Amino acid sequence: MAAETTQLQLLTPTQGTLSGAWGNTVNNGITEYVNIAIAGTLSFAGDGAITLVNTIGNSSATNFTSTTAQYMAIRVTGTLTTTKVITGPSYSKIYLVDNAATGGSVAFQRAGQVTPVTVTAGTRTFVYYNGTDYVTVAGGLINLASGVTGTLPVANGGTGVTTSTGTGNTVLSASPTFTGTPLAPTAALNTNTTQIATTAFVQTQIGAIASGVTSVTASAPLASSGGATPNITLSGALPTANGGTGNINGTVAKLATTNFSIEESGGKLVFKYGATTIASMDSSGNLTTIANVTAYGTP
Repeated sequence: MAAETTQLQLLTPTQGTLSGAWGNTVNNGITEYVNIAIAGTLSFAGDGAITLVNTIGNSSATNFTSTTAQYMAIRVTGTLTTTKVITGPSYSKIYLVDNAATGGSVAFQRAGQVTPVTVTAGTRTFVYYNGTDYVTVAGGLINLASGVTGTLPVANGGTGVTTSTGTGNTVLSASPTFTGTPLAPTAALNTNTTQIATTAFVQTQIGAIASGVTSVTASAPLASSGGATPNITLSGALPTANGGTGNINGTVAKLATTNFSIEESGGKLVFKYGATTIASMDSSGNLTTIANVTAYGTP
């Protein structure tokens, strides 16, 4: 006669028994079971709940079935349209559960377990019976979308946050609010894109504009648009060549064209052609000219 071990129910032949049947009994009831317990894979395809049950070999056969519980690996294939529940025996046992199916998850549990171990499609993990329930073995492959709770710290390769906005050194949102002194690359002078403008770029661009204004185009609200025009304060002197007066005291020092110029000199308004003074007018309105004065004539 032979008894069985508690967990895997391997045969334990009794001394002096099994005459003539010892070899088959050992092979069918011990060797083959140790083999599947270490390296055997039991496969299931598609939906349907499964309950694993220990089987016992004897001198006649191994008595393996499609639900023999002593296998090491449990592999699910095909397409799952719902969660596939697999119930294992309530004794100390380790399984590698491989959900190679598409669609649903595999729930591995003992009978009556409230929270089974969930193995999502395309993932695999080790589970073991801890005396109460089946639980995931630490170090197994974990689905980060469904198998992780809490916050993974930055020091461990995570973000340190549980929302998409982020805080501190981690910013994940599309329009974050920065704190502290965030840095960014400085764009080249005259860059006109949606790139971030740093303070260094702004200072450089202002300096380039201040070195010589060549044109000014007014647009709303500076141009007439029916609304209020804001007050604008300018500093410095806009050169005559750029359409200004060339001075900042409110008086016009000199008006000039290509050949003619008009300027105040010695209390008189002086008219010149090139470097030659051709006429002058004093404060009383007396006009002095080096040539004729024509009245009512044709210019």
